[in-house]
Amino acid sequence: MRAALAVLLLAAGMARAEGERPGDFDYYVLALSWSPGWCDREGIARGSEQCGRGLGWSLHGLWPQYDTGWQSYCPTGTAPPSRAQTAAMADIMGEAGLAWHQWKKHGTCSGLSATAYFDLSRDAYDAVARPNVFRRLDEPVRLPARVVEEAFLKDNPAFGPDGVTVTCRDGQVQEVRLCLSRDLDPVTCGADVVRDCTLDDALLVPIDGP
Repeated sequence: MRAALAVLLLAAGMARAEGERPGDFDYYVLALSWSPGWCDREGIARGSEQCGRGLGWSLHGLWPQYDTGWQSYCPTGTAPPSRAQTAAMADIMGEAGLAWHQWKKHGTCSGLSATAYFDLSRDAYDAVARPNVFRRLDEPVRLPARVVEEAFLKDNPAFGPDGVTVTCRDGQVQEVRLCLSRDLDPVTCGADVVRDCTLDDALLVPIDGP
């Protein structure tokens, strides 16, 4: 029993490491959140400025990732972003607070300055085609989550099936995650990232604004 527990603890430590050396990672995960779903689940109740702005696939973050596991909250002597820098990300992230959180948790592990990290995040976001079909929804629909992945693969043919994954939460489509090299080229995701939502009736709510 003790041996088994030790193995589990070791595996948990490998899965997520805090305080690792900045810049020591294998690839990036670009996480795109379906903003209307987040607002429907919790954002509206919070009074988030993200909701009602007409955002569809918003930028959740650009995350340095190991082939197995990931790092977070890395110690860095790099200056934190200014309020102006985080506010400038609100057009694609929804609100400045998310940009600040993403810098603290993930940007500090990139080995980049705050300016370079946010510039790279925007470049990654702009480089991915976000299927327009989802913006045309005028009422909630239920669909297999794999349909969302297939739409992204169709509009981004450079990605392979193991380079894109869809997650769900509370029965809703939550995010699309795409794996990228340091140069933002499509790569195969690690086994711990490729965990597709298997729901056949995932809820996708329409855009909540103009």
